[in-house]
Amino acid sequence: MSTIRDMVNKAFSFGLGAAIVSKEQIEKYVDEMVKRGEVSEQESKQMVDDLVVRGEQRQKEIEQQINMKVKLRLQEMDIATKEDIARLEQRIAALELKQHQE
Repeated sequence: MSTIRDMVNKAFSFGLGAAIVSKEQIEKYVDEMVKRGEVSEQESKQMVDDLVVRGEQRQKEIEQQINMKVKLRLQEMDIATKEDIARLEQRIAALELKQHQE
C-alpha cells in the first residue's frame, strides 16, 4: 500500500514537479499533511528538504537539456559563435596592422 510520502514523491517525479514549485509551496503542502496527521513534524522537515533538493536537481537537469537543445539548434542554423567572432576580430586587427605598416 502506498504511503502519502510515496504518492508525493511520485507526483514530483512526473514532469517538472518540484522544479517549478517553490519551497514555500512545498512547506505549505507538507504542513497540511502534518495537520491531517499523515506525517509527523519530524518527517515533514526531512520531506521538505528532500523535495526541495530533488526540485533543484530536476531544475538543473531541465536547464542543461534546454541549453543543449538551444546549442544544437544554433549549430544547425550555422550562426557564428563568440569564438568565431573573436577569431575574425583578431584577423581583422592583424590585417589592419599589416596595412598600416605598408
